[in-house]
Amino acid sequence: MKLLPRLISLTIVALFAVTVTAHDHDYLYRFQDPDEPEEDRITDLISQLTLEEKLGVIWFAPGVERLGIKWTRISEGYHGVAQGGPSNWGKRNPTPTTQFPQAYGLAATWDPELIKQVAANQAEEVRYLYQSPKYDRSGLVVMAPNADIARDPRWGRTEEVYGEDPFLVGTLAAAFAQGLAGDHPRYLKATSLLKHFLANSNEDGRFQSSSDFDEQLWREYYAKPFEKAIKEGGANSMMLAYNSWNGIPCHVHPMVRDIVMEEWGLNGTICTDGGGLTNLVTEHKAFPDMKEASAAVIKAGVNHFLDRMDGMEPAIEEGLITEAEIDEAIRGRLRLFFRLGLLDPPEMVPYASIGLQDGPEPWDRDETRALVREVTRKSIVLLKNDAQALPLDHEKIESIAVVGPLANTTLLDWYSGTPPYTISPRDGITAFGEGGFFEDSKFSVNWVADMSDTAVEAAAERDVAIVVIGNHPESNAGWEITTSDSDGKEGVDRKSIELDPRQIEFVKKVYASNPNTIVVLVANFPFAMPWVCENAPAIVQITHASQEQGNALADVLFGIENPGGKTVQTWPKSIEHLPPKMDYDIRNGRTYMYSSWEPQYAFGYGLSYTTFEMKELKLSQAEATDGDTIETHLQITNTGERDGDEVVQLYVSFPESLVTRPIKQLRGFQRVHLKAGETKEVTIPVNVDDLKYWDMESDQWTLEKGKVLLRAGNSSRTEDLKLEATLVVK
Repeated sequence: MKLLPRLISLTIVALFAVTVTAHDHDYLYRFQDPDEPEEDRITDLISQLTLEEKLGVIWFAPGVERLGIKWTRISEGYHGVAQGGPSNWGKRNPTPTTQFPQAYGLAATWDPELIKQVAANQAEEVRYLYQSPKYDRSGLVVMAPNADIARDPRWGRTEEVYGEDPFLVGTLAAAFAQGLAGDHPRYLKATSLLKHFLANSNEDGRFQSSSDFDEQLWREYYAKPFEKAIKEGGANSMMLAYNSWNGIPCHVHPMVRDIVMEEWGLNGTICTDGGGLTNLVTEHKAFPDMKEASAAVIKAGVNHFLDRMDGMEPAIEEGLITEAEIDEAIRGRLRLFFRLGLLDPPEMVPYASIGLQDGPEPWDRDETRALVREVTRKSIVLLKNDAQALPLDHEKIESIAVVGPLANTTLLDWYSGTPPYTISPRDGITAFGEGGFFEDSKFSVNWVADMSDTAVEAAAERDVAIVVIGNHPESNAGWEITTSDSDGKEGVDRKSIELDPRQIEFVKKVYASNPNTIVVLVANFPFAMPWVCENAPAIVQITHASQEQGNALADVLFGIENPGGKTVQTWPKSIEHLPPKMDYDIRNGRTYMYSSWEPQYAFGYGLSYTTFEMKELKLSQAEATDGDTIETHLQITNTGERDGDEVVQLYVSFPESLVTRPIKQLRGFQRVHLKAGETKEVTIPVNVDDLKYWDMESDQWTLEKGKVLLRAGNSSRTEDLKLEATLVVK
């Protein structure tokens, strides 16, 4: 490639820039002047870059040393910054970082403001790692959240997402993006890169499979969380998915440029998934070689390669892609760098001092540990509690056995970092007993972290047996290998949704030896476990990875925290109730919106140690039209004797609709804390835009006239939606 004339031209331009801007603004280049319009600065910066440096923007170049520029890399962060962990994100030099519950557990809080706090903590830690001279690592572009939808509990990556409902997933994804960005009007603290666009919820065959469904489902279901995260959350970057949509690979699909960029306004980074570019040649067979594939993804809107770059220069040399198209592509990347403050004087950027001051590191701060504990407590779902088996009464207990394969460990997943410490279930429970948490009593704790006869004997000899079972997020095996059909992870879908039969048999033995058995399910999937659901006195579910797992669990078991988490996915009773895994048309009986089967646990379900009563669902107006926002009002009272949280959920249905619509759809929710006996009024707004459907004939969102039924309650089960109101749309 003949670059010499280009370099001579750049030298002349640079000298001219020095002469002009140094006189007017005391900056060497116009792009350095923060008072200049952002797009003008980007144009000027592009004019200063060589072709090699431009390609470095698309790849992983650390910066442009001759211009004094340092770029930022990307980092993983579904539930804590990942600079270590099982996947070795730390690259042989792990750095401790705060680890929250898995994304599946974060969603179970049903608390967008809490999710914002989690993301804000991650933004603080990536800034610290990036700017601290001690570390100088990580990246301010955080590859999170995963805005895909868990349409099927067999999907191996269910742990990474916020559930099966697009409204819930989109609301939480938007909150996470807001938390990363911070609240400064000009500068981003960090920024969200959404994964994986689009309809990426099968692992088996994922490199070449096609997710097939119509545009109505594309708009209303699969793409809706991404749209909400971009429009409401300000997310300005995303990663493309390995699969195709209706036969066209997502990496080159027109939807990226036509809808995501042009219609939704995303203007930052759009990146390939790792190996996704190569897959276009080797798996999808969409292009004969890397140069044609490379040119195609650039034309589709991609401006960052997490893949090979060897096709780019041949593509330029052969005229498959022009340098002008490269210039246009990298604008989004550079725009992001400007908004992160990477090219402005440090005194202007409010986050520039993070990592440069003395004091405890972010993951060692008391307030950080307290936040993790609070989030983890709020993520716990009480699935069953017969005869008020929980909370445990410490005044009446002299001994507890903590048994089971997950009793003495806190397991990390593929996208975890390395936490500064972990508290296992045994650690947390022991702290309440032998550690003397309660001044007026102490109980002994015996533990056996397996499913042996010794564990059963230990359970039999104690007042209470706490059995800690569940799945291993890595299946305790290598890449694309699982040791149980009910396990799943990246690269492997589940072949069964039943809990490991060995664990079921263990629970049966413990229960037979001690009827005061509490089951703790540590899991990031729905599990079918009919015997346990029928017979165990109490069941709580908690996800993996939180460094405060054991403390939070003990808080709930002993009633320090009243559980208020809710399921974010339908828990089927049997795999037979699920459509074929590759059937992406959710109308065929999938999720709470279309399934006719009675679930084991419904979407939005979760119990409490207290009771709540909701009444008087009222609307701010009885009729509505396009552009309106309806306020729904109801009263909720804590009718029990304990303070607690309830999640008020609002669903809509369309009994007079002339098109196929869901049985019910979540359109609002609010987690409410009430003291014993307290009553609060809850207001949940409903935007009329959220009542529209996508009409494929007119190719637009359409507001259907007629009645809309609004129902409120504490889960998606019909019997739990006791309040109703009718809205007439005109």
